[in-house]
Amino acid sequence: MANHKSALKRIRANNAKRLRNRYQAKTTRTFIKKLRNTTDKAEAQELYKTVSSMLDRLAKKNIIHKNKAANNKSKLAKLVNSIAA
Repeated sequence: MANHKSALKRIRANNAKRLRNRYQAKTTRTFIKKLRNTTDKAEAQELYKTVSSMLDRLAKKNIIHKNKAANNKSKLAKLVNSIAA
């Protein structure tokens, strides 16, 4: 167990950040699934904008790697473009 006051505070702060990061990552994954399951072109384009910004935000905060975000965005863009109008 930590002996210093600052170490105890760091443990609390890390736990809070961990929970926040998990929540944001899980929410993004849910939106990605929703985007993959949609068949409406207009809805897919709107969802893609949302998901794209979410992925960028996760990459910016180092919750996911920037290349993973780029790969996901690329695959989702192909998917959105392939949906019949």
